[in-house]
Amino acid sequence: MNTDKKRFKRGLTRRLLVYVKPYKRYVVGAFLFSILYVGFVLLGPVLYGWAIDAMIGFQRVDFERVWLTVGGFALCVLFAAFSQKLLGNCVNSLCYKLVKDLRRDAFESLTSSKIRYIDTHAQGDIMTRIVTDVDIVSDGLLQGVAQLFTGVMTILATLVVMFVINYIIAIVVVVLTPMSLFVAAFITKRTFKSFSKQVRVQGSLAAHVKELLGGQKTVILFNEENASCERFEQINAQLYEIGWRAQYFSALTNPSTRFVNAVIYAVVGVLGAIFCILSAESGGTLQLGALALSGFTVGMLSVFLSYANQYTKPFNEVSNVVTQLQNAFASASRVFEVIDEEGESLDGSHQIEDVRGDIRIVDASFSYDPKQKLIEGLNIDVKAGSKIAIVGPTGCGKTTLINLLMRFYDLNSGTIYVDGVDAKTIPLDRYRKMFGMVLQESFLAGETVAWNIAYGKEDATREEIERAAKAAYCDFFIRNLENGYDTVLSGNVNISQGERQLLCIARVMLADPPMLILDEATSNIDTMTEMRIQKAFRKIMQGRTSFIVAHRLSTILDADLILVMNQGSVIEQGTHAQLMEKQGFYYNLYNSQFAK
Repeated sequence: MNTDKKRFKRGLTRRLLVYVKPYKRYVVGAFLFSILYVGFVLLGPVLYGWAIDAMIGFQRVDFERVWLTVGGFALCVLFAAFSQKLLGNCVNSLCYKLVKDLRRDAFESLTSSKIRYIDTHAQGDIMTRIVTDVDIVSDGLLQGVAQLFTGVMTILATLVVMFVINYIIAIVVVVLTPMSLFVAAFITKRTFKSFSKQVRVQGSLAAHVKELLGGQKTVILFNEENASCERFEQINAQLYEIGWRAQYFSALTNPSTRFVNAVIYAVVGVLGAIFCILSAESGGTLQLGALALSGFTVGMLSVFLSYANQYTKPFNEVSNVVTQLQNAFASASRVFEVIDEEGESLDGSHQIEDVRGDIRIVDASFSYDPKQKLIEGLNIDVKAGSKIAIVGPTGCGKTTLINLLMRFYDLNSGTIYVDGVDAKTIPLDRYRKMFGMVLQESFLAGETVAWNIAYGKEDATREEIERAAKAAYCDFFIRNLENGYDTVLSGNVNISQGERQLLCIARVMLADPPMLILDEATSNIDTMTEMRIQKAFRKIMQGRTSFIVAHRLSTILDADLILVMNQGSVIEQGTHAQLMEKQGFYYNLYNSQFAK
């Protein structure tokens, strides 16, 4: 299991490095400025060590040397600050550009992903992955990358200088340091799992809040506020428990490593003091058996203490960002799940120049769940220009049939032919351009009215947009808006569900596709307007193959063919008169709507 986790983390690291590759110049810049920063920071202790050694005793102070070293120390501080600023600029640019690319790829993957993925994942959780999780990755990288460059440079440089000054004390420091690393690694291994759970529960919490906001009226209507709050409290309590545990154990890292480093600092201080005393007593050269060491002064001790602290400091800083890094890895895995989601295949080489609208479905079988059959052996033959109505009880497969026609889902077996051509051989974007679709639920973006009507036909002129709006009987209410067709549909603009649906109908009328799909397209429109829209639809449907999903059977009496579905199969088909004459399922369904 530990091996799998290591492979998983290595895989995430490699994938993040792929995003780093285009911005190598920032990596090089960060590397160079980190060298300069660490160099100036480590030169400072050497200078004030010289200053200390220049103060030999009472009235024996070399003021010229002291002031010279103090001036050099001030310049070191100034240059170190400047180098740190440039290092920060490089790291910030690297991380934010990387995160921008990461969020772009996640969004592009989402827009091209299969409808099945959207249908089977909570929208709030998906939103959290693209917005919040990417930000967590950014925060973790900002902390981690900066500490990586400066920390590695500091460790290497201090090691070299300490071995030059006194290799015995340096060896002691190197031997004791792994204790700090062991403590940090021991705690880190036990926090990653908690952080992974934490981001998943955060996604569930966001999904629940989104559901509440979307169905707030329903929640209030059925007095389910308390139940919704209880559910929120359950998820929130779970998030608290997991988050508390993750933060608690990760918080142990810093004080634990600081304790170990304090022990190292104390050992260095004691050993250094002993060497100073022995060096003074021996007259400058310290002889330890076969080992001969050059003089060890108080100034050198101060330098060594400072370097020992600098050497252990990166381990403390790394432990400080362990929480962010663990959180970043957990969030990165969720983001890459979106990026890795299999998209729809746009492959296909068969082009149909003039679409007639002949639709034939042969031996089609489909189910959302392999264990639960839905559509089996479906066969439909639709002639070009026909008006096809699809009726049946709830759950019979009407919307599923529309999803298959639009290729939102692909058949498990069987074939859909358009003008005699296998639909799978037609490029998907070209195939969907053949259809215009009005759904029961209207989609309008936070753009102008004109933009929303022209959605899918960006080159439409204002005259064409207004003509489509008039045909959909929405021109009159558009002109009553504050800015007419240039009104932005934001939360401040109050338009009804019926008016929103009229705008969607105008959008389809503007697109003027060769085939139409109307899924309860007039469900939110009053009777008078519906009569006008039906008249407009009859006009636009002339010569076009049209599929109409209808619950109100009075709206499809003039259909050329009515498909009666039940339990995923077409059990009856024919005109209204033919089906009424059979006195079968449709006959009973029709009479149930008009029974007195």
